[in-house]
Amino acid sequence: MTTSAESARDALAALRAEVSKAVVGQDAVVTGLVIALLCRGHVLLEGVPGVAKTLMVRTLSAALSLDFKRVQFTPDLMPGDVTGSLIYDTKTAEFEFREGPVFTNLLLADEINRTPPKTQAALLEAMEERQVSVEGSARPLPDPFVVCATQNPVEYEGTYQLPEAQLDRFLLKLTVPLPPREQEIAVLERHARGFDPRDLSEVKAVASAEDLAAGREAAAKVHVAPEVLGYIVDVARATRNSPSLQLGVSPRGATALLAASRAWAWLSGRPYVTPDDVKALARPALRHRVQLRPEAELEGATADGLLDGILASVPVPR
Repeated sequence: MTTSAESARDALAALRAEVSKAVVGQDAVVTGLVIALLCRGHVLLEGVPGVAKTLMVRTLSAALSLDFKRVQFTPDLMPGDVTGSLIYDTKTAEFEFREGPVFTNLLLADEINRTPPKTQAALLEAMEERQVSVEGSARPLPDPFVVCATQNPVEYEGTYQLPEAQLDRFLLKLTVPLPPREQEIAVLERHARGFDPRDLSEVKAVASAEDLAAGREAAAKVHVAPEVLGYIVDVARATRNSPSLQLGVSPRGATALLAASRAWAWLSGRPYVTPDDVKALARPALRHRVQLRPEAELEGATADGLLDGILASVPVPR
């Protein structure tokens, strides 16, 4: 039975409500994760410890009935620990491939910046090509396959900064903020009633991979006017000309902003993309693709602040 675009949209709306059973607030982050799933894009989650980054991804996979695996990235983690490796079978006297945790639908790469570049690079092929090559043989990954990587923004001792090439593979960078007072009280009330974040039995599967596929197909058909395409390009080009940035947005970043804007427009029930959709997704789609000049950082500038200034200066099509 083919899933219709309307029923897929309803299922994904229910998905966001289902995640809220375990995660208080963070609606914008959950929406960003859904957009990434619709675009088959990967997500970088940044937030201090204890703001439910891991719980959010686990709950999302349960509500989608997707296979989920988690890898804690550490300094001694080897590439084969992520992708899998050949193991010698004494019974058959042959080598057989043992799949690593990357063979899943939703991979949580916890504290990805705590592992050396060699292991970080092991994810590059998987993220971009959706396959793992071992001894010259390519092994395809399941569909959907999305990496949700987390990193701590306040503790840099013993970490390895992600290279620009890998950052560019993430569709979105979502910042997970500390909850406001009312939501933090709601979190404590849940725990006082006996909520266990390790037990997600109350979370029901309200959407499926078929809904994601139908939504992906429908989002790809969302109309984008030439003026809006030009607006996206003008925003990207403005980052390259900014005196405060030493690295602007590449064409890949512009296509990421286009895909995310389409998915958001479809989730909002519109068959076309508006400039407001582009503005809404500009921060999460571009903040990790720009690099500030050292002097701008010393003056207290931030990627989000500079992007806001660029969006305010680029003429909006009417």
